[in-house]
Amino acid sequence: MNRRNKLAFVAIGFCLSLVSSRTPATEVISFSKDIAPIFQEYCVACHGAKKAEGGYRIDTFSDLIKVGDSEQTPIAAKDPHASELLRRLTTSDESERMPAESEPLSAEQIKLISDWIAAGAAFDGSDESALLAFVIPAPQYSPPPDKYNVNIPLTAVAFSPDGSQILAGGYHEITVWNAADAKLVRRIQNIGQRVFAIAMSPDGKTLAVACGEPGRSGEVRLIDFTTGEVKGVVGRSTDVALDVAYRPHSDELAIASADQSIRIVNSKTQEVVRTLSSHADWVTAIAWSDDGKRLVAASRDKSAKVFERETGQMLVSYQGHGAAVRGVAFTPDALQVLSVGTDNKLHRWNVQDAKKVAEVGIGGEGYRVVRGDGFVLIPCSDRRLLKFDLASNKIAQEFKGHEDWVLSVAMHAADSRIVSGAFNGEVRLWNLDGNLIKNWIARP
Repeated sequence: MNRRNKLAFVAIGFCLSLVSSRTPATEVISFSKDIAPIFQEYCVACHGAKKAEGGYRIDTFSDLIKVGDSEQTPIAAKDPHASELLRRLTTSDESERMPAESEPLSAEQIKLISDWIAAGAAFDGSDESALLAFVIPAPQYSPPPDKYNVNIPLTAVAFSPDGSQILAGGYHEITVWNAADAKLVRRIQNIGQRVFAIAMSPDGKTLAVACGEPGRSGEVRLIDFTTGEVKGVVGRSTDVALDVAYRPHSDELAIASADQSIRIVNSKTQEVVRTLSSHADWVTAIAWSDDGKRLVAASRDKSAKVFERETGQMLVSYQGHGAAVRGVAFTPDALQVLSVGTDNKLHRWNVQDAKKVAEVGIGGEGYRVVRGDGFVLIPCSDRRLLKFDLASNKIAQEFKGHEDWVLSVAMHAADSRIVSGAFNGEVRLWNLDGNLIKNWIARP
């Protein structure tokens, strides 16, 4: 890792919170808590799956203990002096010393690694082949600032189950606002740096929050909505989680990630049920059919794909956009899909044969597709929120007034209200007929 990237990560402070001060000598050194964070920050960039300098990888424990091209033992348990990895970290020869083209590790970090090897180089995780990013315990994030200096783009908004509150993604938090008077009610913290999607469980008790730090980490945090307590962290990846959706009539979640994968997770056991890896770029959005049997995903690879839940089989791939796809939804009968993206159009196509049924210009990039009763809502980059009628295949309503890109939308069907969020941090609460109820900036 070069000096610029190293300093950038230090500035963010994420890894500094993981590589904490040395535990007392009487405590057992933990690979997952003490050692893996060091390797993840300083070594994986040059010794991972995509790039393995010297034929040596360090991105999993099983790879860490394998010899590289030098054929020297990297980790000799209980013998630091015979461990090639430690020699490379401590040598005075800059042509050999690791990390390459960077400052050496601190004396404290080197001693930690040396003591861990001397103690037997034990692995304390559950899977030696898991990426270090998943071996490292989920972080306890620092509290957000009391007051924001800038507005936060609202890539995620939602209603509380009873519709009385509006939830908005913030910086390491979700801010909760009273829908009646736009007053800040509370702040749900200990969340990833940026929030990209919020899904409420069918029973209204749990929030699933897709979040992460771009290019670094991603996850979905399961949060008790009443207490704000984090009950679990699922779908961890090496890049941000961009969308999350509860499967109808099930405890399962589908998670769309920028690491090109889709993970189906049991929200109760927090176990991964299935991983789908058919996309070649970020998976930007995901949606279930009403019966929960099918899943549709959008991707930056210019496609939208439909999968069978039970088998994981891809049924069809729609390539009609010719540009990044950002939002998808099934029709109620699950026979068709509506998708939007950076081509400034809404596409309607058949699941059976990927044949396009309709194509409608929407005036800007579409960011989401949220289905209502007989219509879908589409937030657009041209500062409008659109209501598209499924019966006529026409734009039935334009919600105007935002002064920046409209990035997110949610609906509370019980009282026919809609909330939209914009790039400039503005929340707008509407009636379904397009009348504005209230607007404010979601900025503590």
